[in-house]
Amino acid sequence: MEHDPNRRMLITALAGLTLANVSLASAATGNANVQGKSRILVAYFSRSGNTRVIAGVIHRSLNTDLFEIEPTTPYPEDYFQTVEQAKNERERGVKPALKNSLADISRYETVYLGFPIWGTSVPPVVQTFLSSHNLAGKLLIPFITHGGYGKGDSDDILTRLAPTARREKPLVIECD
Repeated sequence: MEHDPNRRMLITALAGLTLANVSLASAATGNANVQGKSRILVAYFSRSGNTRVIAGVIHRSLNTDLFEIEPTTPYPEDYFQTVEQAKNERERGVKPALKNSLADISRYETVYLGFPIWGTSVPPVVQTFLSSHNLAGKLLIPFITHGGYGKGDSDDILTRLAPTARREKPLVIECD
């Protein structure tokens, strides 16, 4: 197996996550579009907060810019209603509109992309993000959370929606 310093740094950062760091979730909330001078972006979508916490750890560890992927119309608070809506979006090929968009993704060399697996797939709002931002030539490093079903068809979706991005193997984390 080839040594990957980014993966090692990320795993080290996650291993150092203590209960005190859980406040990262609230620190990341409300910062839908934070852009500084970094050449590295962490873009994430999180419903339950698990992916948000991991995005916050990566953001702080690597001093990156942070962007929260949000639909214009939020998903329902109720888990089962969200599952049903996501299923309907997936079956009909609906890509929900984004609440915010990055003004200039071209300045980033590396994009960490975080999302949960919904119904064994990439959430529709993340697919909207990928479809509306050109990642050609960028290093795409996915970090994926799931409730026990693995990464689903995310490799195929990422290949289809970011075909010319250079891609690292995803960091896949089971969290309920």
